[in-house]
Amino acid sequence: MDRRVFLLAVADFLLATGYFAKAQQAGKIPRIGYLAGRSSPEPRDEAFRQRLRDLGYIEGKNIVIEWRWAQGKIELLPGFVAEMIRLNVDVIVATGTPAAQRAKEATGTIPIVIATGDDPVEMGLVASLAHPSGNVTGVTTMATELRGKMLELLKEVVPRLTRVAVLWSPVDRRFVRNFRELEVDARSLTLRLQSLEVRGPDELENAFRAASKERAQALIMLRAPVINAHLKRIADLAAKNRLPSIHDDGVFVEAGGLMSYGTDFPYLYRRAAVYVDKILKGTRPSDLPVERGHKFEFIVSLIAANQIGLTVPPNVLVRADKVIR
Repeated sequence: MDRRVFLLAVADFLLATGYFAKAQQAGKIPRIGYLAGRSSPEPRDEAFRQRLRDLGYIEGKNIVIEWRWAQGKIELLPGFVAEMIRLNVDVIVATGTPAAQRAKEATGTIPIVIATGDDPVEMGLVASLAHPSGNVTGVTTMATELRGKMLELLKEVVPRLTRVAVLWSPVDRRFVRNFRELEVDARSLTLRLQSLEVRGPDELENAFRAASKERAQALIMLRAPVINAHLKRIADLAAKNRLPSIHDDGVFVEAGGLMSYGTDFPYLYRRAAVYVDKILKGTRPSDLPVERGHKFEFIVSLIAANQIGLTVPPNVLVRADKVIR
């Protein structure tokens, strides 16, 4: 083999194995941009940080994390992404579809790891789960069937349930689609839905007044930044109006809500940390298949049940992964 051909072959090998990427990182502390639509850190965020520690990354020592919280205001996300680009972050962790979309719109070169979100193929973030292409990869929930299961649980818990209020936000076409799909699930369970649309936190009080006026018997929430950022307030309003409530996030129960059924988010965030580690070591996002979340948990709060005078049937409690007493 001629020397030039040999050297080119060695260079190709080193490039493929990430050698040059690692060499560029030598002596440089990696910087992660952490983009969240929520208002403050939650256990899932600590799960992400702890998994990084397990992988050898200590914040402030050999890695920097630029935490950005949008307080439920999607309009703040583009500015945060622009700031991360100016800071020359090595990877952006996007917690949720809106964050991932804004990051993808802003950069086609900085690797983006989705920590949770809707179907990234449908959202135009990746070409396919197995072969993402581009600069986006990560983990996703893709669990639309969970919404129907939440309605089933409400029906088991609330005697003679016929009318369910739905707290949701119509600010994104995804959320409109989610509501329409929930309507189909409700019809199959002979339930009527009352739409409670909110675009900002100042509309929450009126939404609950409307639910009370129409005599809703229970409440289900559909994931959206404005809702996820105000779970404590929503839990308090549900208790005040004596409405049995359910969300897809265990944080809602920790905030005082009655029930949650959904993805084990801390698990997804730990997996996102693994993706970050691989990318920092030179793996391209396009070579990392998107992982679909497969761990779910059902949580019930008997404290919240007692507040509204509700008895949770034993056959429901026995299925719970966690019961708060």
